[in-house]
Amino acid sequence: MSETLLSPESLEELPEAVRSADRVRPRGGGTKPALSSCADGASTLEMGGLNGVVEYDPGEYTFTALAGTTLREVEELLAGNGQHLPFDPPLASDGATLGGTTAAGLSGPGRQRFGGLRDFLIGVRFVDGDGRLIRGGGKVVKNAAGFDFPKLLVGSLGELGVLAELTFKVFPRRGITRSVIAEVGDLGTGLDVVASIASSSLEPLSLELVPPGRVEVRVRGSESALDARLAGVRQRLGVESETIDDDHRFWSDVRDFRWCPDDCALVKVPTSHGMIVELEARMAAADPPRRYGVGGSVAWIGWARPLADLEEILGALRAPALLLRAPPEIVPSDLATPLLAYPGNGFLDRVRGVLDAPGRFRRREGGA
Repeated sequence: MSETLLSPESLEELPEAVRSADRVRPRGGGTKPALSSCADGASTLEMGGLNGVVEYDPGEYTFTALAGTTLREVEELLAGNGQHLPFDPPLASDGATLGGTTAAGLSGPGRQRFGGLRDFLIGVRFVDGDGRLIRGGGKVVKNAAGFDFPKLLVGSLGELGVLAELTFKVFPRRGITRSVIAEVGDLGTGLDVVASIASSSLEPLSLELVPPGRVEVRVRGSESALDARLAGVRQRLGVESETIDDDHRFWSDVRDFRWCPDDCALVKVPTSHGMIVELEARMAAADPPRRYGVGGSVAWIGWARPLADLEEILGALRAPALLLRAPPEIVPSDLATPLLAYPGNGFLDRVRGVLDAPGRFRRREGGA
């Protein structure tokens, strides 16, 4: 079956494009193909024509942009005023868009210090299943009126509505950064060290664990305060460490998954320290490339084996997961959903019934 493409070029055209098809799947920059695959027969809603920054007020630390605007464009604009999105949205260098990143609910290493994407999104306009253009939130930080549609749509995967316009608050980029990397021993020691740093007053920007015991820490501060902060990190590491002074490239590669080989599926799994121990034991035979970010709160797994093997592991742990991408030889062409072992949610079904009564955004008939 040939793919049907819908390509609206403006906010005025978007509602009609949604209404013109029985089922639609939004696609932004195509950096997370498992989320925008239309193998289940839906029409592809290309969002690249809805791009550009609508408003930007550096003094108010906010900007509004259309959903198809690339993260790269936003980052360049903010950098000109010494500002940034501190949650490090992933895949910026690959062409990821604001809408796709928000729909996938993705945050990068900076979430450790500043919080995730949902903490910075303050306003949205989106099209529901009936083709209505709806506004939620506002364009100023103090606006808190009405139902909190912005938070609801973060991570909704395009199943509750098509994001059209987004407003974010931003932060100033102050100080300098340095990173410390050390092999602290086995997994248990690594988890203990991560927990110690996370609960300290050191306020790391980023804190990651690469099994079994590689701990990566990024800190920021003024020149006068940075040495003391680095000394505190080294004390908790307790072993010889490597310091990276110019660490921008290092963390850009982390956030954009350069460590994950192209022949692997890329899967996100929410975790806890207790779950990491179980997950590591069950994945020992496969030994996939992987890392645990945000102090051990999320696992990023590169999986080269059949996805059914990973589904079995996650099912035993009752762990939800999000499949972002995978080569054709790993994912069957009729994969119906990017969610692996995802439990049912009655409340979400009721919300979906209100925002998408016609079922235009469902990934399969009668399914989630």
